[in-house]
Amino acid sequence: MKLTPELEIAFNNQVTLEFEASMVYRQLAVEMDARDLPGMAAWLRHQADEEIVHANKFIDHLVDRGNHAQIGKINSPQLDVATALDAFKAAYAHEQRVSEAIRSLYRTTEEAGDLDSRPLLNWFIGEQIEEEATVSEIVAQLELIGADGPGLLRIDAELGARPTGTTEA
Repeated sequence: MKLTPELEIAFNNQVTLEFEASMVYRQLAVEMDARDLPGMAAWLRHQADEEIVHANKFIDHLVDRGNHAQIGKINSPQLDVATALDAFKAAYAHEQRVSEAIRSLYRTTEEAGDLDSRPLLNWFIGEQIEEEATVSEIVAQLELIGADGPGLLRIDAELGARPTGTTEA
């Protein structure tokens, strides 16, 4: 069943937000590379790639439903990052923004009686709980270590050990 024009716009807005999230993570990775924290940079790049996977899931949903997927304007992220903690706080804030957008999209589809979007959006709600929890834990660890160099390097090494993936679902 084809999405209504209003739902098509809402889903395309989410596609754009997922690509924006990828750019935020990519910029945060650049910031961590600039601070000689390659493990954190690698982790953030992986997150950037994962956001593209998320965008692709929404694109596939639109196309599978007979709608036209369209990426909107993506602004270059302007982030104030002086420390690793700043970077991960920015990541957490953006994950919260994405989570709220998905909840809003869910409410919009429910109001429209669009049952066919429910499985996809249920998956994303669970994914966002996981994403927020993961980034929140990193923020808490960085707050705990403060200015402790060895602690920062330990977290950098742990984050750098994350397996890499691809941008395909």
